[in-house]
Amino acid sequence: MESETSLVIGAVGLVFVLIILASAIRIVPEYQRLVVLRLGRALGARGPGLIILIPVVDRGIKVDLREIFFDVHPQAAITMDNAPISVDFYIYMKVVDPMASVLQVKDFFGASQGIAITTLRAVVGEMLLDDVLARREQINEVLRVKLDEVTNRWGIKVTAVEIREIVPPRDIQDAMSKQMSAERSRRAVVTEAEGKREAQIKIAEGERQATILRAEGEKQAAILEAEGERQARILVAEGYAEALQRIFAAAKGVDSKTMALQYLEALKDIGSGESTKFVIPLEFTRMIQPFVSHTEKSVQD
Repeated sequence: MESETSLVIGAVGLVFVLIILASAIRIVPEYQRLVVLRLGRALGARGPGLIILIPVVDRGIKVDLREIFFDVHPQAAITMDNAPISVDFYIYMKVVDPMASVLQVKDFFGASQGIAITTLRAVVGEMLLDDVLARREQINEVLRVKLDEVTNRWGIKVTAVEIREIVPPRDIQDAMSKQMSAERSRRAVVTEAEGKREAQIKIAEGERQATILRAEGEKQAAILEAEGERQARILVAEGYAEALQRIFAAAKGVDSKTMALQYLEALKDIGSGESTKFVIPLEFTRMIQPFVSHTEKSVQD
């Protein structure tokens, strides 16, 4: 009996020792930190790696340093022009100061969500409905800055705020659909008119280019024709000049008797005409004088 009692006591003692060792030894991964409290007083953030705690005296609280996000369920808000809307968005944040995240706030998830909702309503209340629908990026940035200003004292960094959906009332949605349809019809009419105008411009431009090319062609044709006529006249003149040169050269070798015979032949042609009056050059009488003298001499003999 005594031996069995000793074994039981030994086993209980071993289990107790193991429990104490398990509570004293902590392994902290790289993405976590361990905030150590000794008798309620904060000693600091420890880790990563192997951390030894004093059992019963020390208490370790793990803090995750990885970026986290949570979904803020659709929240009702009223714009500056009294339009009720529902907004659903995400918040991305991470712990940058493990000590502050443990000592300054009890539940930074819930606190951040509450601040996000009130900030959203404040921001939306200062904007018109059209601006809320058209300026999501601006609202995201404003929410991020305002949330970060509040959560900074908790050791929390808000990295991004992303609005997922903005739902206006049904009547406003119907009005927006009608406005969109009218805008599309207007754009279609404008696009069609713009297309017709561009087509007319293209046609007019084409006709202008064609007219210019036609005039240029006529101009070139006239220039070529004038150039051809000029060349032809030059060739005719050169032909006349060459003919005159040949006649002049031949005339140099003709004596006075031959010229007289030519004048007589010309006189014969003149006499065969119907005219009753003739104009005889003085040179002609001089040319035929030898023939008259020869004729008189023959008669005397």
